Amino acid sequence: MKAMMILTLACLWFMATPALAQQQVKIPEDISKLLTQYACLACHKADAKVIGPAYVDVAKKKYTNAQIVSLIYNPKPANWPGYPPMSPMKNVPEKDALKIAAWINSLAKKHS
Repeated sequence: MKAMMILTLACLWFMATPALAQQQVKIPEDISKLLTQYACLACHKADAKVIGPAYVDVAKKKYTNAQIVSLIYNPKPANWPGYPPMSPMKNVPEKDALKIAAWINSLAKKHS
């Protein structure tokens, strides 16, 4: 009985560990303000799929900062099958889009 309990707890820990690790993405305050200001967080989260892909998943695509900025302004739905098309976010100034892109790309190093 005790062995079964230990095995059950070990299985639960093993299953929960990837989810816990994935939820540890901290958004820097300056980036959080930009993501909030431009309503990015309505569809994207740092570490979880919402309406759009998680930012850690975008980072895994290995886009350059310039490519991410281009995709903010002119989304390519073919790049993300299974997701609804993103609306062009032409209201985001380039300097802010570049800050967001650089942060997204920084996630690739931390979550690869």
